[in-house]
Amino acid sequence: MLTKEFIDTVRGNTMVQIITDSSTLITVAEGKEMGIDVLPLCVNIMDEDYRDLQVDMDDFYGKIAKGGIPKSSQPPVGEYVEAFKAHAGKKILNIAMAHGLSGTYQSACGAKEIADNKDDIEVFNTRTLCGPHRYMVEKALSMANAGATMEEILRTLEECRDNCHSYLIVQDFDFLRRGGRLTPVAAKFASALNVKPIMEQVEEGTRLSIHGVARTIKGAAKNIKSQLEKRNVGEGYLISISHARAEKDAQEIAAVMRETFAKAKVEILDLSPAFITQGGPGCIAVQYVKM
Repeated sequence: MLTKEFIDTVRGNTMVQIITDSSTLITVAEGKEMGIDVLPLCVNIMDEDYRDLQVDMDDFYGKIAKGGIPKSSQPPVGEYVEAFKAHAGKKILNIAMAHGLSGTYQSACGAKEIADNKDDIEVFNTRTLCGPHRYMVEKALSMANAGATMEEILRTLEECRDNCHSYLIVQDFDFLRRGGRLTPVAAKFASALNVKPIMEQVEEGTRLSIHGVARTIKGAAKNIKSQLEKRNVGEGYLISISHARAEKDAQEIAAVMRETFAKAKVEILDLSPAFITQGGPGCIAVQYVKM
């Protein structure tokens, strides 16, 4: 949840209009308060359609428990077209989640090409999602409200993009099996060994790949901690931990990160339905970005 203090800080008139998607974990209403447009991803489960961050979470998890496998898709191209049209006369910066993990970037690019004001529109591929994506939007908005030009904002976002990385800890093997992400044999094997796969974002953010395994959440946290140390994470970095109803585990990971990276900022966020489709209930994303 965005604080009133933050919203008051970033709200204002700007010559660069920020548009983004719900990968930021910012709701449509919060976006309006901040002065940005948030286009929610689409979610389908058990043949029912929803918009991301507009779902009753008890109902959503209940459907998964009954065997439902949620699927997500990008916002409709038409919504981008309308958003671009609504801000004609301004410079528009669309900050999109990672190309390859979603079609949001492609949708925004497609809408730009048919927009009457396409010369005023920039579409930025963050190559990330969730916590780092959220930070980039907040940073871009703060800069825009301080009078920064489009070029200055893009340079800053490029630096952030070059200094961020993501890991995902998976805990529900049956969910992965039902969704086709693990074979029945692999899921049974992993469950029997009681291991937790650690996924890593690779190939410029376009996909997730197995990085390693751990037997406990603390073991997974230490594994990721070691990777962050190798990448020189520390002062001036944000470590973002986003979870799917795994608050206790997220707090345990946060404790490891705060102890190791005392000068970094550590935050905990709730994952939205669109991103629970990747790792299932209990999954935890651990990400960092240079601030």
